[in-house]
Amino acid sequence: MNAHARPLSRAILTALAVMISLAFLAPVLWLLASTFRSATETFASSSPLSWHVLWPQEWTLDNLRSAVDSGFLTALGNSLVVAAATVALGLLVSSAAAFALAVIPFRGRGAVFTVVVLSFLIPFEAIAIPLSRTVSDWGLANTLIALILPGLGNGLAVFTLRQFFLGIPRSLSEAAHLDGAGWFRIYRSIYLPLTRPALIGAGLILFLFQWQAYLWPILITSTQAMDLAPVAIAKSFGAFSTDYGRVFAETAILAVIPAVILLALQRYFVTSVASTGSKE
Repeated sequence: MNAHARPLSRAILTALAVMISLAFLAPVLWLLASTFRSATETFASSSPLSWHVLWPQEWTLDNLRSAVDSGFLTALGNSLVVAAATVALGLLVSSAAAFALAVIPFRGRGAVFTVVVLSFLIPFEAIAIPLSRTVSDWGLANTLIALILPGLGNGLAVFTLRQFFLGIPRSLSEAAHLDGAGWFRIYRSIYLPLTRPALIGAGLILFLFQWQAYLWPILITSTQAMDLAPVAIAKSFGAFSTDYGRVFAETAILAVIPAVILLALQRYFVTSVASTGSKE
């Protein structure tokens, strides 16, 4: 390819990338615009299609006020508490399990890892109903503990951390053993400090699992005070009428929070996926 063709090729590829990005962003922009448009304008601009679909003719905060007045902030707070607790406790459980599977030699380690892999290949919906019966029998229905428990043992998070742990030179743990360090000290003082990107990546996996949870909260809770944000949005739809402006506002709030977190931590998430393999 000659020197004149390269800039043209780059410009075409850039334009194509921008068009594809806009195609993916269009529904998101429509959602955000619908949050600030009046109820009468919500669907009026989509037939016939016009640029007002992405830019309201009249801006209003009524939809956000309606979401606040409906008690959505309580459900959003529940989601934040459940997601934060899941990330904190889930990272402890997942990192300890990953360390054992990657570093500590024991009989049957390969079989245990196979079970971990199978656990995140099986859809959670397949086990949600019998699991909810078990949790209810324990007397934990309508509690934050019941909402948090399923997210603690996330197989994908364990897998991600184990792959990262395998890339840490074994010579470090062997040298620590010679100095008299036990497994817990090696885990705490050597492996955890070296796995910050992987821990952030696993934390994002745990956060997203809980943030978008819908079936499990419905099965394990029955009071409005324990509703999570996705459940509260579903309850906004009435049998005969629905305030779509309020639904758009609640959905936008629910979507913006993880989007901001992912954009802020995306480089750590990419590093956690890329940084596998031996570093000897």
